[in-house]
Order: sequence, then structure tokens, then C-alpha cells
Amino acid sequence: QVQLVESGGGLVQAGGSLRLSCAASGFPFVYYEMAWFRRAPGNEREFVAYISRGGSRSYVGSVKDRFTISRDNARNTVNLQMNSLKPEDTAVYYCAAKRAIGFSTTTSMYDYWGQGTQVTVSS
Repeated sequence: QVQLVESGGGLVQAGGSLRLSCAASGFPFVYYEMAWFRRAPGNEREFVAYISRGGSRSYVGSVKDRFTISRDNARNTVNLQMNSLKPEDTAVYYCAAKRAIGFSTTTSMYDYWGQGTQVTVSS
């Protein structure tokens, strides 16, 4: 059974940090590319960060230099370190996995999704 389970969300003041984790199981994690998306209230799900099988990274412009995505293939986890958080980062954050190779920000390209974890940044 495929599972992606996010953790680490919560309430933080602006300027603070959070570290999200996503534990994967039920599929060969090392062969999958991983990403984080988020959905703010009233908005569609949007791309946040991507990491390839080999460790190449891409970010949406609004989080570049503040967020860092990483993966641990030995533990089947992908993490998102979020620093200098802003109120506009408030959203539900989702972990996603895809088998196809190549950078993509399109939700339909991703095969598996987690249930999400809430991040709230107060001003």
C-alpha cells in the first residue's frame, strides 16, 4: 500500500522556521522524484519545491533562498526546511511523488500524494 505521510506543520510567528517531513512507503522511493506543493485558503494547489532522483532541486520564486528541499533515500523521506516564514506561506503543504523523470510543476504529473500538513504563519 502506497503511503506518503507528512509531519512537522504547525503555528509559527513570521520570521520563524519549520521543518516538514514526508515518510514514503509502498513504492521504490529511490526511483521516484519528489516535490512539495501547497494550497492556501481560496487558492489552487501550487508548486513549492522539487528534488530529482539525483538530488537536483528547483523552487518557486517566492520561496527561493528561504526553503530547502532534501531527500534521504536510506530512510525513504523527503524534507522541506522552511526559514524566514511569512504570513503568505500559510497553507496546507503536500508531499508528492512521480515516477517519470524530469522537472514538473504540474499536479497531474505526480502519481502519489500525501494528506497534507497545515502550516500557519502569524504576523
